[in-house]
Amino acid sequence: MNNSTERKLQEALLLRSRPGDDGLVLADGVLRAALDGSQPLTAAQLSALQASPLTLRRFRHLALERKRAQAAFGWQGSRGMLRAASSATELAVLVTDDGCWSLHFVPQGEGWQVILKLEAGAGFAAQLLARRPLLRVTDGGGAVLLQGRLDADGECERAWPFEQAPEAHFQAHGAVFAVEPLGP
Repeated sequence: MNNSTERKLQEALLLRSRPGDDGLVLADGVLRAALDGSQPLTAAQLSALQASPLTLRRFRHLALERKRAQAAFGWQGSRGMLRAASSATELAVLVTDDGCWSLHFVPQGEGWQVILKLEAGAGFAAQLLARRPLLRVTDGGGAVLLQGRLDADGECERAWPFEQAPEAHFQAHGAVFAVEPLGP
């Protein structure tokens, strides 16, 4: 058997078995945080999840619910990277590979302000502005750069959350970033 088939069989067995004392051992908030990457499961939580088929089924249900919500936007995320040409001067803007989002870095006092901007020409822009889902921007290491909802202008902003300047931070964390919806 190949790994994919073996994994599917193992998942089916876990989801089918129901020990008599089984109950939900992790709250939905913990499971959702693990799904969106904002709070990974601890070793104890992972063990509890694996030992409880009921909790595992709930986790799977929440994962499918999240996937359906993302699919409803017609957009599931965008990725971008720090280009070599970007390092010639102080970093001011990064654009996603699909051209739908830009991250602007504006000096502010001793730090920076980071602004996520939705491009008006993006095919999903009208729907996203109408629904205003929670969005998250992460770096290559998974750290959250910005999280929030778009305003009427299609922007979301906050103070840069790191000590390092944006350019140095991106270079130290894979030179990539992602913009993702977190749900409705």
